[in-house]
Amino acid sequence: MTAMYWQEDSNEKQFVVQDDVVDLMFSIRCATLPVDHAWALSEQIIKILPWFAQEASTGLHIIHGADSGNGWERPQGADELLHLSRRTKLTLRLPRHRVSDAVALSGQVLQVGEHRLQVGEHKSRLLSMTNILYSRYLASRPEWGEEEFIAWAVDELKGMNLRFKKVLCGRGYEFATPQGPIPTRSLMVADLPHADAVRLQERGIGPHRSMGLGLFVPQKSF
Repeated sequence: MTAMYWQEDSNEKQFVVQDDVVDLMFSIRCATLPVDHAWALSEQIIKILPWFAQEASTGLHIIHGADSGNGWERPQGADELLHLSRRTKLTLRLPRHRVSDAVALSGQVLQVGEHRLQVGEHKSRLLSMTNILYSRYLASRPEWGEEEFIAWAVDELKGMNLRFKKVLCGRGYEFATPQGPIPTRSLMVADLPHADAVRLQERGIGPHRSMGLGLFVPQKSF
């Protein structure tokens, strides 16, 4: 038998995730979407939920489908198509008091460019109790390299009084909008206490949440 000493923070063991902010997941019927659908999908949602772009703690999870499976890899080109399965969800991050308002999406048909997305039934899910969070897309600036981006992100995290030990910058991606492209980078934040991880999920960092930027999820999610 291997000897081991293991000590856990008692506060971590007692922590319970509240429902102040939740992810509201809708079933959808949609065969395909372009890889870069963030702006078009956001605009369709805002037509039905006009408060969505202004309300604090709201955000859209960009639809990804599967990253890989049976030799298939997710396409990267903005105009390439994602082929969606019946398990794919449309997910909004919402404060508790907006959940009942957002249910208005159920039964709606969203026209995302040339692609028809029918919104179905919904269910809510609590935010994750985890120590590692990841944002696929965090708004950057064209003139920033990795060092400038990391410095900005660390300042944002510290400004929220979050405790963390590791921050890692990942690859970049550019989203198209009528106002011009938005450059982004991915960001991983590790060794967060559970309470701080939930707070980061609730608040996010950076602009364009209604387009799916600046939202944090567990590293192996969405």
